[in-house]
Order: sequence, then C-alpha cells, then structure tokens
Amino acid sequence: MTRFISSLAGLAGVLLASTAIPASAEPLRNIVLVHGAWVDASGWKPVFELLTREGFKVTMVQEPETSFADDVAAARRVLDQQDGPTLLVGHSYGGSIITEAGIHPKVAALVYVAAHAPDVGEDEAALGRKTPSVLGKTAGAIRKTPDGYTYLEPSEFPRLFAPDLPPDRAGMMAHSQVLAAATVFSTPLSAAAWKTKPSWGIVAGNDQIINPDLERWYYARANARVTEVPGASHAVYESRAREVAGVIADAARSLGDQLAIPTANR
Repeated sequence: MTRFISSLAGLAGVLLASTAIPASAEPLRNIVLVHGAWVDASGWKPVFELLTREGFKVTMVQEPETSFADDVAAARRVLDQQDGPTLLVGHSYGGSIITEAGIHPKVAALVYVAAHAPDVGEDEAALGRKTPSVLGKTAGAIRKTPDGYTYLEPSEFPRLFAPDLPPDRAGMMAHSQVLAAATVFSTPLSAAAWKTKPSWGIVAGNDQIINPDLERWYYARANARVTEVPGASHAVYESRAREVAGVIADAARSLGDQLAIPTANR
C-alpha cells in the first residue's frame, strides 16, 4: 500500500511538472493608443480597424491637452481599465505621455510613433530646440491664444503635419484642432518608462513636426527596435496605417510569446 501511494505521488509530480502554469494565460491582446497634440484619437481609426481585425483589444485615449498632468492622468484611467498586460503606444506628444504613464504596472512595453521620448527632468520643447524640425524653423506656424493655448496655423497644417493625406482630410484636421496648453510641451518628466520596459520606435522619414534625427536619437537612447517609414509625414499613423499597425502587432505578438513561456522554463 505504501508503494502504491508513493507511485501516485510520483505520477502527480510528473503531471504537475509537465503542465507548469504559464506566466500569462493568454498572449498579450491589450493595446492602448495615445494621440499627439492638436489632434484627437479619431486619427487612429485606420490602425484601430487593422488591429481589431487581427483580434487585438484596442482602446484609444482622448487626452484633454489642458496640462501634461491631466493628459497623463487620462492615459492612466484607461490603463486602469485593462484586464491584463498592455502595449502602450504614443504618437508625437503622446510619446511624452506614454513615457510618464508607462510605469503603470499593466504596461508591458511601449511603441513610439514619430514621437518624443524625454528622460526624467527633460521636456520635449527644449529637446526640440536642440534638433529643430521644419516646424521649428517656420515663423508664425504655431499660434497661441491669449489664455495660453496653442494650435497650428490652419493654412500651414496640411503642409507641415499631413502632406501625404488627401487634401480634404488634412483640411478637416486643420480646422478641427484640439488646442493644446503651451505648458504641455515644457513640463519636465518625472518618470521614463523606456528605461525599464522594452520599446519599439517608428521614424517618419519626412516628418516636418519632429525632426526625424531627433526621433532616431530618442529611440537609440531607449534601445528601441526601430522601423523607418521613408517619405512618411508626421501623420504616419494615418497615412501609413498598415506599416504602423504591423509594427504594433509584431511588438504585441513578441511580448505575448514571452509572457506565455511556462514559468518552469524561465
């Protein structure tokens, strides 16, 4: 009888060893998209559709652009609602937001799309002045309201922000801007998630809003896996949605494979 019980115990041990509980029951499926300044989340629509068609659960943040703290808080609220590990994606100024908000425990990794990625104590305005873009060299392109909110001169918007979008779409974006508080660009960051979490970066080769060389510098510093989209404008997330969605999906699948590795094999 003792030998029989011992055999059962041994068999149970073998079964437990062969069915080690994965670190994550399912591969990473949650993706959160964060838009940049002067626009809203509607520009993510083509990427959203492509990713949801692939089975990802995609949520878009609508940040108010009233202050950097408000915008980070908006991203955190959406992250709080996710039901597991999440890939956090930011475009342009949204890169600063995901850099700060990305320390959230549900964030597994970051994807920067033609985006800023400052370090702690840095702000994107100062970094942009060191490596100026076409926008930075265009006098009068950025307008400011008496109460301190900024927007792109509508007549310049299509040329600078979205020269590779259809004129009617670029024109509508120019005249539906979300005015951004000037302070959002000059608020120093207090966290830099790219220091501790894996990152991917997309360089828009013909970006007039952020100098592509600055994007390359950010991504190299973050040790990000970089994809360049030649000829793409700052609106790369919309004009080249398929390439952008492909990078995001590849990142999510890569992370999902890592999360699904059985604990016993780590």
